[in-house]
Amino acid sequence: MKIKDAEIISLMQNPRTQEKGVRALMDAYQSRLYWHIRRIIVDGDLAQDTLQETFIKAYQNFHQFKNDSQLYTWLYRIATNEALQQVNKMKKMQKTDEDPEYYMQNLVADNTEGDAEEIQLLLQNAIQSLPEKQKLVFMMRYYDDLPYEEISKIVDMSVGTLKTNYHYAKQKIEEFIKENYER
Repeated sequence: MKIKDAEIISLMQNPRTQEKGVRALMDAYQSRLYWHIRRIIVDGDLAQDTLQETFIKAYQNFHQFKNDSQLYTWLYRIATNEALQQVNKMKKMQKTDEDPEYYMQNLVADNTEGDAEEIQLLLQNAIQSLPEKQKLVFMMRYYDDLPYEEISKIVDMSVGTLKTNYHYAKQKIEEFIKENYER
């Protein structure tokens, strides 16, 4: 049985049931948040660590949840911020040959499994090459199928700006795939 957000919020607000609330929160959102983070951070172990940090921050800052947005919107915002912080840390520590774009290009070059896999890898490579804001908006809209209004609350951007970023991201991805797809 899936627990409702109102029940989770109630459990989290009561110090005696907070531990049960954290477990319910994790059960309800762990998978969705993991895959959201994973699309930002390619490395699975690092994505898992970032997910744990997200839940820690949510637990520590639950008193700041104002109930003026949906619970998952608030959690996505925390997860997004945590993931972007990890990306920034990685960029500072990376050497050129460890760059995700370089890694994805090598995967595409080594791929002989077929067109579908090649296109999927090209898509991932194209997404990784986008500017951060466009990448974030594209992933939330394309993979998570979030409405622009929810994305707006998560990333604190106007809906018009989001639509523009999504449009440009789609164009860049299409161009990237057309330029790099070999039949």
